[in-house]
Amino acid sequence: MQGTIDGFSYGLVTPLVAYFMACLGSALGLRCTTRSMLVSHSWRPGWLALGSAAIGSGIWTMHFVAMMGFTVRGTPIHYDRAMTFASLAVAIVMVGVGIFIVGYRGARGTALFTGGTVTGLGIASMHYLGMASMSLDGKLEYDTVTVGISVAIAMAAATAALWAAGQVRGFLWSVSASLVMGLAVSGMHYTGMAALSVHLHGTSEPTTGDSPANLLAPMLIGPLAFLLLAGVVVMFDPLLVMGKPTVVPVEHKPGIPAHTHVRHSARRLRFRPRRTVEHRGFRTPQNR
Repeated sequence: MQGTIDGFSYGLVTPLVAYFMACLGSALGLRCTTRSMLVSHSWRPGWLALGSAAIGSGIWTMHFVAMMGFTVRGTPIHYDRAMTFASLAVAIVMVGVGIFIVGYRGARGTALFTGGTVTGLGIASMHYLGMASMSLDGKLEYDTVTVGISVAIAMAAATAALWAAGQVRGFLWSVSASLVMGLAVSGMHYTGMAALSVHLHGTSEPTTGDSPANLLAPMLIGPLAFLLLAGVVVMFDPLLVMGKPTVVPVEHKPGIPAHTHVRHSARRLRFRPRRTVEHRGFRTPQNR
């Protein structure tokens, strides 16, 4: 028996909140990626790791907030807790691999394509692993073409967002990129949901796992608290958070001749006053 799917049981509340969470995680993650390119190599892994965790937590929270409005008529939905949080780990790790590639190789060429592809696959893997954590009295089936479109959307969105992060054009540029990435991630989610169909078994056997309401508390307390903490860190200037970043010496930059630093003495040079030329007249015998 074909199940009736409703992805908007709470109206526009869950899509809007989910979009906000995707934008928040993307904004923090892209900002951290941008700042990693402006600091010394010793601080770069920390900023990239923070950006990976922010984007991964944001898209994971976005997914399960959106799933709060997902219902199937005729059967309750439960979630496997272990697989649910495994999807969070997959999102953070795969997004981290893509961000680290771009952070160290630059947001261009092969590095950008590879980083965007891995990041997009991480977003898609998180989505479908989270869907696999559902337990209901039925069987989930997906349309292959629509699934492929959703994965392509995730890869394109991740590549565009990482390219924008590599431009290093200020905070407003990162915010604009995060709005686009949030829209793309949300579009990927609902495109993947459009590929879903449920065939009910009709056995009325009790399903195992946690209900969406039971997952709401850890979903808000954990990743959302982390996103707020990351937001506080990103709000500050790196000079205030971790001190003055190390500037790359001029002699290490290609194409620029090396200069030796001239050490000036603290003592001022004394300038002798210029002698005025005296008017030489006829000397008298008394002046000789």
